[in-house]
Amino acid sequence: MSAGAIRGARDWRSGARIDLDWEKGVVTRVREGEDAPALPAHPDAFDARGLVLAPGLVDLHVHLREPGTAAAAAGGFTSIACMPNTNPVIDRVEWVEWLLARAEKVAHCRVLPIAAVTIGQAGERLTEMHALAAAGAVAFSDDGRPVASAAVMRRALEYALDLGRPIVGHEEDPTLAHGGHMHEGAVATRLGIQGIPAEAESIMVRRDVELAALTGGRVHLAHLSCAASLEALRDAKRRDLRVTGEVCPHHFVLTDEAVGEYDTMAKMNPPLRPAADRDAVIAAIADGTVDCLATDHAPHTAAEKLQPFDAAPFGIVGLETALALTITHLVRPGHVTLERAIELWTEAPRRVFGLPEVALAAGSPADLTLFDPDEAWTVEPEAFRSKARNTPFAGHRLHGRVHRTVCAGRVTHDATALAGGALR
Repeated sequence: MSAGAIRGARDWRSGARIDLDWEKGVVTRVREGEDAPALPAHPDAFDARGLVLAPGLVDLHVHLREPGTAAAAAGGFTSIACMPNTNPVIDRVEWVEWLLARAEKVAHCRVLPIAAVTIGQAGERLTEMHALAAAGAVAFSDDGRPVASAAVMRRALEYALDLGRPIVGHEEDPTLAHGGHMHEGAVATRLGIQGIPAEAESIMVRRDVELAALTGGRVHLAHLSCAASLEALRDAKRRDLRVTGEVCPHHFVLTDEAVGEYDTMAKMNPPLRPAADRDAVIAAIADGTVDCLATDHAPHTAAEKLQPFDAAPFGIVGLETALALTITHLVRPGHVTLERAIELWTEAPRRVFGLPEVALAAGSPADLTLFDPDEAWTVEPEAFRSKARNTPFAGHRLHGRVHRTVCAGRVTHDATALAGGALR
């Protein structure tokens, strides 16, 4: 649909009534407030009474198996940044160009390539960062693997200085994490599972903070999960270093107790931590230490996750539950306002990666999300738009449901249509 309209929504920031029209992928008219002059009638207007309208959500940390991104649209996302640990690794210009071309044909949202820091993610030779940035890479990361060598990380930060692109750190000391499958602690001991200590993350965070200080380069700390890492991020901000950080919903909702009796759906890296770390993540979100939220969405087949715990892969899907988990576990308990929660999924990630602004304003791209923050629903993985079902949140009762997503003026998700009209 090249043109469309929304009537009677609530602005995510002001709470006022907002009506909005778009044509050719761009917002053309906006009316906000009951007293403002009405917009002309529109034949394709969507009745959004009771729903909140926000700019499209942005996820800076997604692992794609194929850029068919219905799950992102169902979660309210209009832009996702794709990590490079694909097959083949996104370490050459032609792979960035292929990803962008493929996404243009089949994706339900904008796909922003993150290119590898090192060739083959081997941690040795740097990629051609200038050429990759020119081709469309929005950041650089070896995520899935750390850049283990401090010298290589230093060179990467120096090389990327004039590109306006961050290095996204997978913060893990491989010598400490090697062979581990969950957090090293009481639960792992009880289950007889080799653990990964929190220090495997926090030591590398401290290293990269100091390398940011040394080089003046931009470091974005991915999927932080423990109190010591978040304190290092606070320290970087006190020192006015070019360091930002993200956390994921599973780390502010769950603890390592979710592993239960070897539940591989609760196996991710970094692993779920004890309650003290989970609470530290929430506190860092509440006090503004955390710059944005991200999902670390990583789909796996049922067969992969049905293996014994030590053989099963790390990772969970997260795009379709992200907003509801945020509302249920951050907004409703009062840790953050709804406005701040939406900012952490919209304006904040755009600032972190220097992406173009999207707003509910004329001239802005028509990237929009309509959701009901109060609607309750139960997570049923078999109903996911993702082909993968690997979530630890099956059966959880959540609040906040995405009703409609619009990307570049095209309706990419319509919950009413999917439900046969039952939702509205």
